[in-house]
Amino acid sequence: MRRAVRVALGLLLAAATPVTAQGVMIAPTAIFMDHGSRSGSVLLYNPGTEPVEVTISVIFGYPTTDSTGVMYLRTFDAPDSTAPSAASWLQAFPRRLTVMPLERQTVRLLARPPVGLPDGEYWARLVIAAKGGQVPVSGVPDTADIQVGLTLEVRSMLGVYYRKGAPRTGVRLSDLAAELTGDTLEVRGQLTRTGTAAFLGTVSAQLVDSAGAVRADFHAPVVVHYAIAPRYRTFAGILAPGRYWLRVRVESARDDIDSRLTLPATTLVDSVEVRVP
Repeated sequence: MRRAVRVALGLLLAAATPVTAQGVMIAPTAIFMDHGSRSGSVLLYNPGTEPVEVTISVIFGYPTTDSTGVMYLRTFDAPDSTAPSAASWLQAFPRRLTVMPLERQTVRLLARPPVGLPDGEYWARLVIAAKGGQVPVSGVPDTADIQVGLTLEVRSMLGVYYRKGAPRTGVRLSDLAAELTGDTLEVRGQLTRTGTAAFLGTVSAQLVDSAGAVRADFHAPVVVHYAIAPRYRTFAGILAPGRYWLRVRVESARDDIDSRLTLPATTLVDSVEVRVP
């Protein structure tokens, strides 16, 4: 059975930032493990003033897009035997812990893959559920004996990538399209992974006028496990009628991931005309 979990794109691709006093800061933003060491680690930091209870679990899932280009996390309760899932043989130590205020604690991951595991890349999601103090609830009559509050639980999901052998990756870009609506530039395109490993990289684009001046741009991290068709929006202002060109670049580099951990891939460059009537 699969489940669709809609979360913010930043939550899928980066570590969670604290929410009031209930969250913990997490590093790194993604975990890479190899068949030689079969281990990894995550650092948790509590920047708040109250203890935070943390529960660790491992699931199988990956980010994808719906028909409108919105990112969501597709998760599976029981992935089939063809899925490159590492969830069943990854363990976290400890699985439950309390992080005190201004304290750092390390969670270690240990892999016990099956004998004869074929070469390739295998995926999982590390779920870090942090529960802190209560947030007061407004609108409740004030009494000397009753206090009402909500205990918030903040969940962060980090990608885990387990590699055996020499997996390779790449990406294809197709169906590139761009449209101006008012002062907003909307860009769509399909990204399809090639090779045997997920593509982790960056999509950047510039809208230029006939003189070559940049009128709008954006820069966004991207991860492609199979195929996605993301929608990007950026402010372009009110442009004069005429012809413009959108130049798009997709490369295997990420600001938030050490370059030694991302797999190399051919950089893609494409462009599409944008007309303003």
